[in-house]
Amino acid sequence: MKNIINKEYIYVLIGASANEEKYGYKILENLLDAGFNVIPVNPKGGEILGQKVYKNIEEIIDKVDVAIFVVPPAVTQNVIIDVAKHNIKKVWLQPGSESESTIEFCRDHDIECQHSACIMLEQLKYIT
Repeated sequence: MKNIINKEYIYVLIGASANEEKYGYKILENLLDAGFNVIPVNPKGGEILGQKVYKNIEEIIDKVDVAIFVVPPAVTQNVIIDVAKHNIKKVWLQPGSESESTIEFCRDHDIECQHSACIMLEQLKYIT
């Protein structure tokens, strides 16, 4: 996990949400508060927590190090293809966003894949 949790990385949060009750909001807030560089992605666009929300990965011009998924597995399976096209080599699949086919896709495309763990909890173990 230490290879994925690094404050020097640029993260995209696939499934960012303006709804404070959703994990797409809670994760964004948590990581921003901890000092991470996070780019929110949601097809609706707009702004969340003062951050511009991109409608998709294609709109982002910065080099992205890690894609965090907090969407249903079917959405993850579609977007993981864009992750590979943009040469993002690390992904974090939040619980509920993963599927065996997505994990297999990551293996087949040499993408480091973390799953079955919550980044909000895990980042506390590695960042002081």
